[in-house]
Formats: sequence, structure tokens, C-alpha cells
Amino acid sequence: MNPKISDFGMARILGQNESIANTRRVVGTLERYMSPEYAMKDIFSKKSDVYSFGAWELWKQGDSVELRDNSMASCPKEEVSKFIHVGLLCVQEHAADRPTISEVISMLASDYHVFA
Repeated sequence: MNPKISDFGMARILGQNESIANTRRVVGTLERYMSPEYAMKDIFSKKSDVYSFGAWELWKQGDSVELRDNSMASCPKEEVSKFIHVGLLCVQEHAADRPTISEVISMLASDYHVFA
């Protein structure tokens, strides 16, 4: 699998055998969803997609100091903690420190608490 986008604002049509694109101008995207290595050095990879997914997950949960809102009161504290930890793993500054999307899915789907 070759990553082809890191944020929908970077989307462009690539040929079936094309896995590298030179994107000189990004329009309509929010830079905070772009991995640091793409934003700074124009380098993207599978881990760039993971960064963007993590940033999106954090945004989706809301920008609040609370771990959960009232609508999630029935969600076990351990589950909320797991989701936050997985989101934070996805937005690590260095791509090598981020999990793969398969690892993210595995962590989110697991029935046990994976963090100490």
C-alpha cells in the first residue's frame, strides 16, 4: 500500500503505478492535520496518513481540557483513556514514532487496556 494523501486538501489524481507526487501548492487544507515532515520537508509516507488520522480524532473529540463530555458519561473511563492515548500516538512529531494504521485499528479494537 502506498500513501497518496495525508489530508483531503492535498488530494490529487495519481496514476495506478504512481506512488510519489510532487505537491507544490496545497489549497484548502488545515496545516495542523499535516504531518510535520510533510509540512516542513515535503516528505510523506504511510505514517503521514496516521498523523492526519490522529489529529482528526483529537479534533473530533473536541478541544477541551476535560477527558470526556456529558454525552460520553456512560463510556468507561478506561475506554476514553485508550482513545486519547491512541490519538496522541498518532500525532507524534516524528513519523517513526507513530503507529501504522493497522496498529491503530488493533489498539482501538482490543478488548483490554493496552496502556500502563
